[in-house]
Amino acid sequence: MNCPHAEAARAGRNAGVITIDPMVQDLDGETVRLRDAGVLARIDLLGVPAWTVTRHAEARQLLVDPRLVKDIDAWGLWQSGVVTRAWPLIGMIDAGRSMFTVDGAEHRRLRTKTSQALTPRRLEAIRPDIEKFTDELLDALDAARGEDGVVDLKAVFAQPLPMKVVGMLMGVDESQHAMLTRQYKAFFSMLTPQDERLSLLAELDVFYTDLVREKTARPTDDLTSALILAEEGGEPLTEEEVVGNLKAMVAAGHETTIGLVLNAVRALLSHPDQLRLVLDGEVGWDAVVEETLRWDTPTTHLLMRFATEDIAVGEEVIRKGEGVVISYRAIGRDFEQHGPDADAFDITRPTRNRHMTFGHGPHICPGAALSRVEAGIALPALFARFPGLRLAVPDEEITKLPVMTQNDMAAFPVLLG
Repeated sequence: MNCPHAEAARAGRNAGVITIDPMVQDLDGETVRLRDAGVLARIDLLGVPAWTVTRHAEARQLLVDPRLVKDIDAWGLWQSGVVTRAWPLIGMIDAGRSMFTVDGAEHRRLRTKTSQALTPRRLEAIRPDIEKFTDELLDALDAARGEDGVVDLKAVFAQPLPMKVVGMLMGVDESQHAMLTRQYKAFFSMLTPQDERLSLLAELDVFYTDLVREKTARPTDDLTSALILAEEGGEPLTEEEVVGNLKAMVAAGHETTIGLVLNAVRALLSHPDQLRLVLDGEVGWDAVVEETLRWDTPTTHLLMRFATEDIAVGEEVIRKGEGVVISYRAIGRDFEQHGPDADAFDITRPTRNRHMTFGHGPHICPGAALSRVEAGIALPALFARFPGLRLAVPDEEITKLPVMTQNDMAAFPVLLG
């Protein structure tokens, strides 16, 4: 794929730079190349150079290092004009003011109310709603079988479930769910022309601004209203801050769970001996969720943090102004953290091998517990209803969407049995 920044960045390339494939044709091979490159790897993101960290221990340190910040103004390539709004990935970094783009005290102020809305008590309170949505979608899955018995598990089940849940939490009317799904899919796809992607971002800003203004006038029992009414430290969130939080939370709140559910089903179907352990009750579904998160992470590469001063990592130095990506899929396959069999899916893996797929430190994913609850409900319900579930095509024919940051499938055709 051509990029207007390729010429500007070429001077910084060398034989050791790993190009992140926007078409995601060989994710396993890319993961191995990144891991084999060392603790830090030089990567090329559509013509833009960056560092990525590939090891669990060093990533854990960097994710709490105050010298790495989310503020795009600390990025040398942005300040110099080498990277502009024409770069296809800019919308994931320059995404407006929210808890995802600021640090320190301001980050805590923007994040607090969201965290309060996703407490264990709150998640338990909405569990019956998630179970209800799951049952309804399983009915829809049964009804959607074609004449050949094939149905797309992603389109009918794994995709709408998290959107229903996050929509309920945010107070987004169900009539808008299909539109939001289309918008986010187009936003993340590398096949979407950049002018269209920027237009999508503008349309999402309008949608969420209208939602915030509606909830400001008529607040209800949802997270949007709670964010509007928040006065943490005596300073309420601005309209822009509420919109930024919502825009990112809806994106992260459904994309991650789609990948988690589908990757877990795929892993179990390709490891029938382990599926039998779960169905026989010898291993819990929580082990399936955690091993899937480690082995086949929903987020492959998280963009981006920027060095405010030089940072030494092993034999490498991240220079002031350089960008750093967190490659969670490579981190999940780290031999030092997870043992010599890190490339194997094993739900009996010792619990001491904890993964870090939802991040670490101040910016750890605020929806991590929600995603775990959703998958912990959806997976056992799916296999209880359809114990003969199997792929309708050979596993190697399952294709990835051209999304550089999410581990997402184009479709997941199954036979329900």
